[in-house]
Amino acid sequence: MNLTLALVIGVVVVALAFDYTNGFHDAANAIATSVSTRALTPRAALFMAAAMNFIGAHLGTQVAQTVGKGIIDAPQGTHGLVIVAAALVGAIAWNLITWYFGLPSSSSHALIGGLVGSALASASLVHWDGVVEKVVIPMILSPVLGFTIAAAIMIAIYWIFRRAQPGKTNRGFRYAQTVSAAAMALGHGLQDAQKTMGVIFLALVVGGYASPQDPIPQWVIISAAGAISLGTYAGGWRIMRTLGRRIIALDPPQGFAAESAAATVLYTAAIGFGAPISTTHTITSAIMGVGSTKRLSAVRWGVAGNIVTGWILTIPAAALVAALTYFALHWMVE
Repeated sequence: MNLTLALVIGVVVVALAFDYTNGFHDAANAIATSVSTRALTPRAALFMAAAMNFIGAHLGTQVAQTVGKGIIDAPQGTHGLVIVAAALVGAIAWNLITWYFGLPSSSSHALIGGLVGSALASASLVHWDGVVEKVVIPMILSPVLGFTIAAAIMIAIYWIFRRAQPGKTNRGFRYAQTVSAAAMALGHGLQDAQKTMGVIFLALVVGGYASPQDPIPQWVIISAAGAISLGTYAGGWRIMRTLGRRIIALDPPQGFAAESAAATVLYTAAIGFGAPISTTHTITSAIMGVGSTKRLSAVRWGVAGNIVTGWILTIPAAALVAALTYFALHWMVE
C-alpha cells in the first residue's frame, strides 16, 4: 500500500469519527425539547432521531458540494491529505471540548474553522468569498430567522389556542412534537451528514481517487449517514440538559414551535442555497425565541450568553487546533 492510499483511508476513518462526534454532540438539537417536555422518552427519541438522520443524509448533496469544493483548495497528493486530516482533528477537538462543558456549539463551524485553519497554516488557497457567502452570512441569518420564526409560530399558537384547556392543549402538542422532532432530525441529517460527505469527497479528489466533477459516491453517503446515526443514538446528555432545561423551562407548545421553526430554516438553507448552517445555532435561537414571547425574563440570558460566546470562539478555536495539527502531521508525514 502506498502512502497516498494509506492517508486517504486514514482521512476517511477520521472523517467518520468526526461524523460520529457530530452525531452525539448534536443529538440534543433534535430531541432535547421533546425529552424535556416528556413528549418522548429519551431512548425512543434517540432511536427516532438516529433513523431520521440516516434518511435525511440521503436527501441531497448540495451542502456536501459546498464543503468539498467551495471552502478551500487543497493541493494534490500527501500534502493535501495532511491538510484535510488536520482540519478534521481541529473539528473533533472542539466538539469534544464543548461536549465536556455541555455547550451546544456548532459542529459545522468547527469543521469550517478546521478547514480554514489548516489551509492557512499550509499557505493553501481559502475561498473567502465562499466562506462569507456560504458560512458567515448564514451563520448570522440562521439564528435571527430561527428566533423570529419560532416567536411568530408561538404567538400564533397562543392566539389560536387562547380559549383551549391547557391540559388538553399540552397533550395534543406532545403528539405534535413527535412530528416536529422527526422533522428536526431529518434536517440535521440533511445538513450535518453532508458536511462529512464533502470532506471525504475532498480527500478522494486530493488523493487522486475522484475528480471534482464526479458525483458523491454512494458508499460515502451511506457511511456518513451510518456514522452520524450511530453517534446520535449514543446521545449527548450533557448538551441535552442545557438545551432542554437550562435556557428555558419548555412546555409542549413551545417545544413544537421551536422545532418547527428550526426545521424550516434547515431545509431552506440546505435545499435552497446549499449553505452549511449550524443546526445548533438554529434550534438554540428558536428556543430563545419561543421563550421571549412569554416574557423576556423567562429566558436565562446568562446561559444564553455563555452559549453565544462558544459560538464566537468555535471557528477560531478549531482553526488554531487544526493549524497546530497540520504542523505536527507535516513534520511526521512529509
